[in-house]
Amino acid sequence: MGGVPVEGVIPIYKPPGRSSAQYVYRLRPILGERRIGHAGTLDPFADGVLVACVGRATRLVERLMDLPKTYRAVITLGVTSATLDPESALEPVAGAVDPGRAAIERALAGMIGEIEQAPPLYSAVKIGGQPAYRLARRAARLGRPADAPPTLPARRVRIDEIHVLAYAWPTVEVTIRCGRGTYIRSIARDLGTATGCGGICTRLTRTAVGPFGLDAAVRIDGSTPEQVRGALHPMAAVLACLGPPAGD
Repeated sequence: MGGVPVEGVIPIYKPPGRSSAQYVYRLRPILGERRIGHAGTLDPFADGVLVACVGRATRLVERLMDLPKTYRAVITLGVTSATLDPESALEPVAGAVDPGRAAIERALAGMIGEIEQAPPLYSAVKIGGQPAYRLARRAARLGRPADAPPTLPARRVRIDEIHVLAYAWPTVEVTIRCGRGTYIRSIARDLGTATGCGGICTRLTRTAVGPFGLDAAVRIDGSTPEQVRGALHPMAAVLACLGPPAGD
């Protein structure tokens, strides 16, 4: 880059099966910049848009995380799992029956707005300074009850839209637009609870973070360094997108 500092935002595509942090750090040797972070973790089983912040843009992570996010998800009813996704053993729910599309849409409509949502036990929420998922995994290895409560304390989140795209028992395909801190796995769990048949999120794609959509996200695998650098949104453009900080 001829000595010019690399700073700004690069929307990248994270494939399933990778951790967000490990994947975004692959940009370091490509860009020659160690100050790299991301604005919002994607679960390992999920794929989609990950907003990588480079150089001085790492200072904007908190503001970027406040941008609305859009997801496409598949929820499978009639089963549960410890992680609320396919990453742990699936347990069929005895006696689960098809609640029908109307009941599903009513339950999802009840989640729209400012709501109290309990994060999944397997999440990055801290308990005594440690991520809840670490405590849960340690307990599972030792074959004893988790060092964390069965459900974590609910937190206030915002869900703007949920649309059912398709339904054929036991799978529900939805699009969701929501604010910071919302867990799609929790939406799947709560839908299963509301319909009395259990539920987990079996497929999850983040399709947008604010103006950064999936169609413009660069794929690190198979891209040249020039193509990755060409996807950089400079600081001025990012700041214009964010507008003035709250309180200004």
